[in-house]
Amino acid sequence: MKTLSETAQEEIRKLSRSAALRNDMDAVRRTRHNPFMKAGVVDADAYIAFVSEFNEFINHEPKPFAPMQVKDMRL
Repeated sequence: MKTLSETAQEEIRKLSRSAALRNDMDAVRRTRHNPFMKAGVVDADAYIAFVSEFNEFINHEPKPFAPMQVKDMRL
């Protein structure tokens, strides 16, 4: 893994001491929400609708169904 340069590390340290950045991140945390959760329960229909619309948006062609050809299944 590539390590950060000393200047990049110092910049991260400087940002970590920034009250403005902490306040901004706290505001983001307070206003975020999960669009797939409704009343504390995962809404599978909302997720399926999102994925379907996203695939249509990126012009994704679904692959034809091919049954699995498994002869030896072990756990």
